[in-house]
Amino acid sequence: MSNIQQTLNERGKNYGSFEDVAITTDQLKDAMLKALEKNKLSAVTPVQWESLSQISTKIARAVNGNVDYVDNWRDIAGYALLVVEYLEKQGEKNESKNK
Repeated sequence: MSNIQQTLNERGKNYGSFEDVAITTDQLKDAMLKALEKNKLSAVTPVQWESLSQISTKIARAVNGNVDYVDNWRDIAGYALLVVEYLEKQGEKNESKNK
């Protein structure tokens, strides 16, 4: 067995099958896009959207694989924190423009 196959097998234990994760991630992103459209929230920044996308993948991994795998939860928290930091920085820029 190749090193790549070994890696994929190990990751599959924590994340579930790639196909299942891809399908679940796509469904989550589709639901988010529909909600954004419905609520007319088209002003999602690329930073926010990428964080939501990454969080979707991490959620899909958790529900298709090992829901107790702590790294998935750390990653979700990390991507959320990156948006918090981004928004705070944007707020500071906006405040300095208004002075």
